[in-house]
Amino acid sequence: MIALIPAYEPGAHLLEVITGLRQHAPWLTVLVVDDGSGARFDAVFAAAERAGAEVIRYPTNRGKGHALKVGFRHIQRAYPGQDVVCADSDGQHSTTDIVRVAEWIRGSDGAIVLGGRHFTGAVPLRSKVGNLVARHAFESTTGFVIRDTQTGLRGYPAALLPWLLSIKGERFEYELNMLLDSSANHTRIDELDIETIYLEHNASSHFRPISDSLRVMLPLLLFATVSFASFLVDVVGLQLLFTATGSLLASVVGARLVSGSMNFLLNRRLVFRAQGSGHGRGDALRYIVLALALVAASYLFLAALTGLGIALLPAKLLTDTTLYVLSFLVQRRFVFARRDIRAPDSTTTATAVTPAPAAAAAVSAPTGTRSIDPRAAAD
Repeated sequence: MIALIPAYEPGAHLLEVITGLRQHAPWLTVLVVDDGSGARFDAVFAAAERAGAEVIRYPTNRGKGHALKVGFRHIQRAYPGQDVVCADSDGQHSTTDIVRVAEWIRGSDGAIVLGGRHFTGAVPLRSKVGNLVARHAFESTTGFVIRDTQTGLRGYPAALLPWLLSIKGERFEYELNMLLDSSANHTRIDELDIETIYLEHNASSHFRPISDSLRVMLPLLLFATVSFASFLVDVVGLQLLFTATGSLLASVVGARLVSGSMNFLLNRRLVFRAQGSGHGRGDALRYIVLALALVAASYLFLAALTGLGIALLPAKLLTDTTLYVLSFLVQRRFVFARRDIRAPDSTTTATAVTPAPAAAAAVSAPTGTRSIDPRAAAD
């Protein structure tokens, strides 16, 4: 099994992570990817190699997502069939927790394993607020709860590496994109409780609160933007058609045909990145089914609300707000779900790793673990 550690301008904590893993989990191969730290950190990475880690370096900083992909690609070539546990280089993950997540992968039955923090104790304000916003935004747009959407401690079975390399994003947004795509691919997530550690008020973190938060939230913002633009087209069309025809049914159907076509094209190309997947006709047919269901639901809601004496525009606002989350969930999990990218690479086989006795005992019971199945999230 491989412990993958992306590192950018690391301090002494990197060596502490490596030596801790080499001492307590010698069955883990430690791979460090230097994300363009530069010549000033030559001594740090040389020390990492002396401590027993394999180090990959490249000259220009490209972002955490890029570093992870470089590591995944190398693991596929050099260590085929090996599962992977990813940890940060800044000492925020204890050796015990890294080993627990690594061991949990073996019995996860293809699930992604997250080390989830509770954010209790002395947590820096920017970290607490950032995780709170990300968690609630993720829940509101996907329909299921992950306590720690920004954790860097994650475990992946070997069969998921081709999929991980297909996910877009080069910086911190990559890890949120992975969670969003996992819901579309019906990949189960196991979340283990881990210790919340912030050393020196998280001074070593390279997360930029404004720009990187925008990157992380971009998929959610894109969907909201496309939905709002489609909503405006739908409202204008509804008003114009109702003024011209006086028929609520004709107005709802006509407006939705225009706004729905626009919504399909933009969501497929920008939000769910399904263009070029070879499933355009299937995507369109599934979207038509969804659109018809939403038209029926919209008409029934509008008829009921206007029948109660509510004006058309307020009734429209209330109706579309109600259907917003449902539309996102169905599009991600049904319309644009990538159904062909989770297949294991037939050329590789999983290699068994014999755990240290203490590590095996640490994960023998499911205490502090919860399983998140995206297929059941909307139930």
